[in-house]
Amino acid sequence: MRPLAVIGNVNVDLILGPADPWPTPGSEIMVDYDELRVGGSAGNAALTWGGLGLDFQIAANVGNDQFGKWLRQGFGAHAARWPVAPMGTTLSVGITHPNGERTFFTTRGHIAALSWPEVVGMLDTERLGGGTVLLCGSFLTDALVAQYDELFDWADANDIQIALDTGWPIDGWTDANREKARKWLSRCHLALFNEVETTRLANSVDPGQAAHKLKTLMPMNAVVVVKQGPDGALAVGPDNQLVSVPAPVVQVADTIGAGDVFNAAFLAVLAGSQTLEHSLEAGVRVASMAISTVPRRYDGQALQTIPEAP
Repeated sequence: MRPLAVIGNVNVDLILGPADPWPTPGSEIMVDYDELRVGGSAGNAALTWGGLGLDFQIAANVGNDQFGKWLRQGFGAHAARWPVAPMGTTLSVGITHPNGERTFFTTRGHIAALSWPEVVGMLDTERLGGGTVLLCGSFLTDALVAQYDELFDWADANDIQIALDTGWPIDGWTDANREKARKWLSRCHLALFNEVETTRLANSVDPGQAAHKLKTLMPMNAVVVVKQGPDGALAVGPDNQLVSVPAPVVQVADTIGAGDVFNAAFLAVLAGSQTLEHSLEAGVRVASMAISTVPRRYDGQALQTIPEAP
């Protein structure tokens, strides 16, 4: 299996809900569920790999408060070299709704301070050679984004493929944000976007056509994945053929981090030299399990039916 790592945003998630209807200003409502947990795209992916019993590396930072200490404890030895930013830890409050959707309120916090020198100092480059690095939180990690060219040069020099999941831009898919993402994609071998992100970025209504359009921006043999929630996932592979898999019907508890869980499972199976279809199936099944269990479970049972690589 090829080595795996993730770079990006790890923060604290406070999940509350479900809330319906949205409360009027000045009022108070009671909700049935709350959970304080590790969050952020990079954090969710790393937790999934850990739950699946996989070896991985993670480069992230924390703030200089109690939440920062709590995050480090949640990752144990993986967080031993995380730098402490001189500011509070990023906190995201997620309000869930009865239909499984959610609304976030997030502080900028520490994640904007993560820098490339800090990241490369945390990673064992030699061990990552020939592997895949998942790059997350591109519209939140300001200092790191300013040094993306150095990151991409490092990856090229060490035969490391970059899998990009930018997340949703705070100010939406403006022309400037589209241009940034397209530039990043030109240096990445895998794109991992949800359906709305894909169609907005590509300016195309059909997700399959949008995936094909994004692939033309990327290096040869690139893969574009479109996460479609209850409709499963699709991808355009190196041969430019469209592959699609459905999602199982589950009772949704909450969908927060579902795409991040998908990323981790998909990349894990792909790193084992499995087919694109098998990798999509694994991503969908593990994500479906995660969104339907409280507390969330990350076990390997959803991968057991994936056949061994020849």
